[in-house]
Amino acid sequence: MSQAAQPTGPNASGDSWPPRRAAAHGGGWVTGGVAFAGVLMLCGGVLAIFQGIAAVADDIVYARVDTYVYRLDLTGWGVIHIILGALVLMTGIGLLMDMAWARIAGLFLAALSLIAQFLFLPYQPIWSLVVMAIDVFVIWALASRQEAAS
Repeated sequence: MSQAAQPTGPNASGDSWPPRRAAAHGGGWVTGGVAFAGVLMLCGGVLAIFQGIAAVADDIVYARVDTYVYRLDLTGWGVIHIILGALVLMTGIGLLMDMAWARIAGLFLAALSLIAQFLFLPYQPIWSLVVMAIDVFVIWALASRQEAAS
């Protein structure tokens, strides 16, 4: 081929212009959702640790509930939130680093967090509902992530 017949310019290699992002994990919106879910898990883990520390440190931080079916001592709730928060925090870091284990662990821990917040509703109803909504988004974002076809 002569030089005049050879393609030149940004599309010389046959790639489309403008360059597209590789679709390794599905569409751009879902991928952004997974990154956002990782950030939410990171922040949610830290906040759950603080929530647990507040419950362990002083029993007067949360309202006393006497007739709740799933009543548990606030120190017990605090320990649950600290452990769950630490696991969620580590999983959020793993999601942001795109670790393979973090997606499955994130689904499991978000579901566990959703259940824990449901059981914690009488103590902090508005906060629990907000965290439950965030957990539902995290579950959706992680479950809808598509892997690249081999």
